[in-house]
Amino acid sequence: MKFRHVRFHGFGYELPPNVITSDAIEERLARVYEKLKLPQGRLELMSGIKERRFWDRGTRPSDAAVLAGKKAIKASGIPASELECLIFSSVSRDMMEPATASFVHSQLGLPERCLVFDISNACLGFLDGMIFLANMIELGQVKCGLLVAGETAEDLLESTIRSLVADSTLTRKSIKYSFASLTIGSGAVALVMTHEKYSRGLQKFIGGAYRANTRHNELCQGGQSSGSDSQQGSILMATDSEELMKRGIETARDTWHDFLQELAWPPADIDVFFCHQVGQAHARLLFERLGLAPEKNFETLSFMGNTGSVSAPVTMAMGIEQGKFCKGQRAALLGIGSGINCLMLGVEW
Repeated sequence: MKFRHVRFHGFGYELPPNVITSDAIEERLARVYEKLKLPQGRLELMSGIKERRFWDRGTRPSDAAVLAGKKAIKASGIPASELECLIFSSVSRDMMEPATASFVHSQLGLPERCLVFDISNACLGFLDGMIFLANMIELGQVKCGLLVAGETAEDLLESTIRSLVADSTLTRKSIKYSFASLTIGSGAVALVMTHEKYSRGLQKFIGGAYRANTRHNELCQGGQSSGSDSQQGSILMATDSEELMKRGIETARDTWHDFLQELAWPPADIDVFFCHQVGQAHARLLFERLGLAPEKNFETLSFMGNTGSVSAPVTMAMGIEQGKFCKGQRAALLGIGSGINCLMLGVEW
C-alpha cells in the first residue's frame, strides 16, 4: 500500500480538563485491594501510567472531536467550506444512529457537499481512516478532508470500578480481566489531509502495511451491559492483557516485515516512532521483538493513559509540536488493536 500525492496539512488535539491519577483510582478500590491483598501502587507500576484525563460530565464524543477539529482546520489554513470529506473514527460514539460524524459535521459548519461517515476498528480507527481518506485523495475523488476522533472513557472507568467493588466473587485471577479498563483515558485529535497540489508541502503520507489475526478476536471484548448498577446499563470490557500482548506482538512482527518491504525503508532510516500505547511492558516488548531502538519511541502514555483511537495520532501531533519529528525525517505509526489487527504507516517530512 503506497501513496504518491497525499499530504498531512494540519493536526489539532484537545486534552480533557480533569486529571485522574492512578493513585486516586486505587483509593476508590481500597476495599478490593485489601480483600485481595494487592499492593498500593500496582496500577502505575504495571502500566507506567501515572495519570489520565477525563472530560467534564456530559461531554459527548462528537463534542470532543469538534474541539480538535476546529484546531486542525485552523492549523491547516483551509476554509471549512472547502473540506470534501469528514470521517469520525473513535471507539466511543454518541449513539448507534445516526453516525457521530453527522453531529461533528453540523457543529463544524462543514458544507453539504461533504462525504460524512463513521469508521470503527477499535483502537486503529483513526489509522484506518487515514487510509480511506488517502485513497480518495489519491484517486482524485476529493482534494482535502478531515479526520476526527473523540474518545470518552469516563463511563468505562466508572462502570469498571462499580463492578469490581460490587463483585463478592472477585479473585486475584479474575480481576486481571478488568485491569486494562483502569488504564483508559480520554482525548481528541483531528487531522486535515490534502492532495499535494492543494498543500503547503508538509508531511508526506508514504503508505504502510496491515495484518489481521482474527482467530484471537476473543482476547479483548467490550460493550453495553444491562446490569442493575445503572439505570442506563454500564459499559464493561474484559481483556486478557497478557495473551493479547503476546499475540499482538506476534502480529506486529509480521506486519513490520511487510511494512519494511512495502516502503523499502531500512529500519535505521526511521527517525521516530509514534505507537498506540497501552502500557510500558507492551512497548518494551514490542521494541525488543522488532529490534527497534527504544529511544526513538516518543511516548505520551504516562500522562494520558490508553486513549484508544486517539493514542497514536495525538502522540504524533505532540511530537511535531515538540520538534521530535522534523523536516528531512521519517516517522512510523505503529498500531495494534483488539481483533487482533495491526496497522503500520510511514510518513516523510
